[in-house]
Amino acid sequence: MTVSGWLKSLTHRDGRIRPPWRIALYFLLFAFLTLVGQIVIIVLPRHPLEWGSLIVTTSAAIVAGWILISRLDGRPFGALGFPLHGRVRSEIALGLAIGAALLTGAVLLLLISGSAGFAADRGSPPGYVFFLLWTFVFFAIAAAWEEAVFRGYPFQALVEWVGPWPATIVASLLFAYLHAQNPNVTSLALANIFLAGVLLSIAYLKTRSLWFATAVHLGWNWSMATLFDFPVSGLIFDTPLYTGVPTGEDWWTGGAFGPEAGVAGTFVLVVGTVCLVRSRRLSEDPELERLGPIVDQRIQGGPF
Repeated sequence: MTVSGWLKSLTHRDGRIRPPWRIALYFLLFAFLTLVGQIVIIVLPRHPLEWGSLIVTTSAAIVAGWILISRLDGRPFGALGFPLHGRVRSEIALGLAIGAALLTGAVLLLLISGSAGFAADRGSPPGYVFFLLWTFVFFAIAAAWEEAVFRGYPFQALVEWVGPWPATIVASLLFAYLHAQNPNVTSLALANIFLAGVLLSIAYLKTRSLWFATAVHLGWNWSMATLFDFPVSGLIFDTPLYTGVPTGEDWWTGGAFGPEAGVAGTFVLVVGTVCLVRSRRLSEDPELERLGPIVDQRIQGGPF
């Protein structure tokens, strides 16, 4: 193959680079920006800002997507999924409510079945309020970076390449693999995280909004760690004043990994996914549609 022929194989007829190469470029750029950011953190004088590494990683994930969608796809930043339009507040509020409601449903199943309870813990009301606030910010940043990677530019290019359902399966498998080294992980935990990846992918595909998908993710994690004080993917955050205590079988409660590793979690994730797929109230905002998300090129009709 000639050099010109090889170059043509990398591009579409419209001159854009083909999706697999754009996905590879995204991760190379993401890794480079993350490395630069980590070096900056190391060389700067010590400062009180917490979660510096997480902030750098999140910023790198979003900026890499912004650069590629603008330079390679000729679209504005908002087309990535974080546009500033009139429905942003309602999308965030609805996403938070859905994520929190699903997790609350899992906890209610545990309480009703006598498989969990709450015990008093040390702490003070002011400390509790502060804990609510800082964990909300922490989980917001963490959810944003995971959504930017797993439902952001690489996922959107994958949808353009292979279609929404194959892309959802691939992204959700990788999402589960990301958590494979977490403390106390089990096979059921990874299966449920795969289901969570499917639910979050559908949340994006129904709305093309990373605001909405990130809010669902945040509502789930923050409620689990802070409001109910159960482990989040094996990680413990220790809410003041009370502690969530699983007392039933691990296969039902999730044990030390948290509700994401139990059948109660499986049930609400399946129900939530079905409800999102069937919902007619969730749709792409017309202002976002005008920005031209790249997934719109592949998805025509259907449940998305």
